[in-house]
Amino acid sequence: MNPDTLLDGLDAQQRVAAEALLGPVCILAGAGTGKTRAITHRIAYGVASGAYAPNRVMALTFTNRAAAELRGRLRQLGAAGVAARTFHAAALSQLNFFWPQVVGGQLPSVLDGKGRVLGHAAERLGLKVDTATLRDVAAEVEWRKVSGLTVEQYAATVADRTIPGTLTADQLVLMLQTYEDLKDERKQIDFEDVLLVCAGMIEIEPAVAMQVREQYRFFVVDEYQDVSPLQQQLLDLWLGGRRDVCVVGDASQTIYSFAGARSEYLLDFERAHPGATVVRLEQNYRSTPAVVNAANRLMRGRAGALTLHSAAAAAADTGAVDAEEPGTIPAPTSHENDRDEARAVAQKIAAELAGGAKPEDIAILYRVNVQAAAIEQALGDLGISYQVRGSKRFFDLPEVRQAIMSLRAASVAVGDEPLFKSVSDVLRSLGWSQEPPETRGAVRDRWESLNAIMGLVDTMPAGTSFRTFTDELLTRQAGQHEPTLSAVTLATLHSAKGLEWESVYLVGLSEGLVPISYAKSFEQIDEERRLLYVGITRARSRLQLSWSQTGQYAGRSSVRQPSRFLAEMAPPVPVNR
Repeated sequence: MNPDTLLDGLDAQQRVAAEALLGPVCILAGAGTGKTRAITHRIAYGVASGAYAPNRVMALTFTNRAAAELRGRLRQLGAAGVAARTFHAAALSQLNFFWPQVVGGQLPSVLDGKGRVLGHAAERLGLKVDTATLRDVAAEVEWRKVSGLTVEQYAATVADRTIPGTLTADQLVLMLQTYEDLKDERKQIDFEDVLLVCAGMIEIEPAVAMQVREQYRFFVVDEYQDVSPLQQQLLDLWLGGRRDVCVVGDASQTIYSFAGARSEYLLDFERAHPGATVVRLEQNYRSTPAVVNAANRLMRGRAGALTLHSAAAAAADTGAVDAEEPGTIPAPTSHENDRDEARAVAQKIAAELAGGAKPEDIAILYRVNVQAAAIEQALGDLGISYQVRGSKRFFDLPEVRQAIMSLRAASVAVGDEPLFKSVSDVLRSLGWSQEPPETRGAVRDRWESLNAIMGLVDTMPAGTSFRTFTDELLTRQAGQHEPTLSAVTLATLHSAKGLEWESVYLVGLSEGLVPISYAKSFEQIDEERRLLYVGITRARSRLQLSWSQTGQYAGRSSVRQPSRFLAEMAPPVPVNR
């Protein structure tokens, strides 16, 4: 592939980013500005031009889904040999390789979760702790470790933390220490230990450090605003004083501070790396001017906030496209209670669907999971299919597992026939049909899952073999790269990050929900502001805002006020002169 063709189609700033192949590079990329396009083309351009050996490049991100997307895009751009992994996957791979050499034997088993061991820690200490409290203690374990604190150091700061459940500060510290003791006794490590042990091994063992640094020379870190002190420490060890690192992020999308994320690493990158190339991506290609303007108003004056510019508005100004009315975001609607709000949203969605909209192009976003119940009921009453993001994962569904196994087995023996026929024959034997079943419930849910697999056939290049298709399915399964279901998405604001829809409904925009009731300090309120910004910028064409005047809290009805952020997002009132 001609390297220069990889730069075709990039805008001016994306091209600057793609051509900055060496030395420290910081890409400040606002929502919808094509950051993934910029970094994948940058990597592919480096490989095609000979600046990078593909096996010496490591692209790092934070979720399996994002890593799978990076790998897929790099493969399409001719850079399939580049490693694209989460921090944890990269560290675990290195531990599995070096542990037998350095320590001997097999790496200790990695816990699936912390709950069971924490429960045993509570039992050993004679404490009665419920499941919700165990989850909150697990979060404290994670925060302590990613913040680089020992248990003793955590004990010195625990007075500033929110103590889970009815535990005292001393009991919490004892639980954390007992949890570590139990893991050691059982020869187990947890998710954060993977990073800690990998960092320790590189730091202590010169031979390990030399091999790791010889293997990987060029680093790209996506979503850099989410990096924790522990992840930054590991990145520094991987680099070993070298300067070929490119970081990409948006301080306005820092929404995981509670879990240890530090946007300072992004904001201070230029100071920490003198001479760094800094590129700003501010041309928003996702949203209408009205959505972009609302997002800008919400973040105006915030540290590190980028000012987004609507590509659609710019194209209209230059005559590149026909000028359209920029449109406005409808004024926020208020409702008597959560149930009325959910019904109103469901009715608007039903009207969109009747007008030809696709359900997969619509999302309802909310602050906390408990808000989903009323919405599910309202959508169900109108017969609207929906999926709750963050519930059971697609590739973990029994019908999906069965379908993949059946497809794989059939692909071994099938002859030369069209891919559609091969796949549809197998899925029909499992209950799929071209027309959806009339009923709702488990039968319809199963059909939706099989139909999503069938829909992947249309995304494959012409001439794709049955075997190649099942290879792609297995790759997606390993990376939890889920296909799109034909259903309205319900999701928390946190789980919506990185996604986008034509039409987005932001519900429950009242004080106590957005910002959440326990956000008291300026920093906590600002995190809630950034969370709402993430929600707003998920919308491509339509954005609806709503709140309810009363709600249930602790079993009692309470009066609510509209979120303070709604007034800030409102367009300025024109002044008559």
